Amino acid sequence: MRLAYYPGCALHGSSNDYEQSLRACLGKLDVEPQEIKEWICCGATAAHALNHKLSIALPARNLALAEQQGFEEMLAPCPMCSMQLLKAAKLMDQDAALRREISAVIEAETNGRVKVLNLIQIFQRVGLDRLKAAVKKTLTDLKPACYYGCLLTRPPDVVKFDDPEQPSSMEAILAVLGAKPVEWNYRTECCGAGMTMANEETVLELSRRILADAQQHGANCVVTACPMCHVNLDMKQRDIEKHSGATFGIPVYYLTDVVGLALGLSREELGIDRHFVV
Repeated sequence: MRLAYYPGCALHGSSNDYEQSLRACLGKLDVEPQEIKEWICCGATAAHALNHKLSIALPARNLALAEQQGFEEMLAPCPMCSMQLLKAAKLMDQDAALRREISAVIEAETNGRVKVLNLIQIFQRVGLDRLKAAVKKTLTDLKPACYYGCLLTRPPDVVKFDDPEQPSSMEAILAVLGAKPVEWNYRTECCGAGMTMANEETVLELSRRILADAQQHGANCVVTACPMCHVNLDMKQRDIEKHSGATFGIPVYYLTDVVGLALGLSREELGIDRHFVV
């Protein structure tokens, strides 16, 4: 499977363990994402609040680069990045004049030929039957709470992926690995995302609710595909416990971690040993 890869700032920075896990896991499935050359930040956390045209131009530049480099599909494993790329593509598809203006701003033509995919869609392309056949270690002891966060399925008219309120695509993947995903209430609730720098108390409380609901419903881990969600639920978990007086000790895995373990990769190969709660 040949496709472009847009890591975004997180996977080359604070969440480089996610990139390690992603490359190791997808390599086992003969999927080799090729990082687009000269990519730039998509502006996900702030551009929309500063300048509307800028919030379109930044992701549009990355779409244009992927087109120039001959790709028809591009993996954006960060849900915030993939949403920004999809939103920019949609706005330009709806407005030819805007497309011309943005193309002039970024000094590159973007014709809407590149399809943006999230991580779950890559596993769907691989196929559940192939995933099941590749399993070397059945994850029968795993009872994950599948956490989509607020952007993987939203806004639904932009991302057009799964049910925005009751998604099930991640559960389907984990089930073929032998895991037993739990039913719980917070799979699409917000963890506070980037507010962790500006309003830590809000993030600690929102993330506490997510961990508490997962725990109450019998989960022994949380599985996510979002780097920011992982930061708030894993790295911040001790702070959450200190702030609330609760005790969780719940490991938080990237989806690629869990799939990789089932495919026979070690925790070290996937970077799980670098997590804060292990």
